[in-house]
Amino acid sequence: MDGEMFSGTYGEMELIKRHILMLKATKQNQPVGIIRLSEILGIPKHKVRYSLRLLERDGLITATQEGAVVTEKYDVFMKELSDRLDALVNRINEIRDEVADE
Repeated sequence: MDGEMFSGTYGEMELIKRHILMLKATKQNQPVGIIRLSEILGIPKHKVRYSLRLLERDGLITATQEGAVVTEKYDVFMKELSDRLDALVNRINEIRDEVADE
């Protein structure tokens, strides 16, 4: 689709996906460092560093001398994220129905 209307939306979704992949990989491999996460996920180190910084800012991971580990907020966050994504899918379906009515 040409145009700028949704270009930001797709970019944001990709960024959210990367942050979630990073968070899950951290949980599965903790403690884990930037280089190892980069290897595991095939994501450049500068992008790993950026995602980890945001996840730490939000209190979802913490840095240790051995590497990043998830915090006690992980499970609640993942449940809330799942609920929000379900609501978003429902809203997208509502919008799609409006478009189909044309």
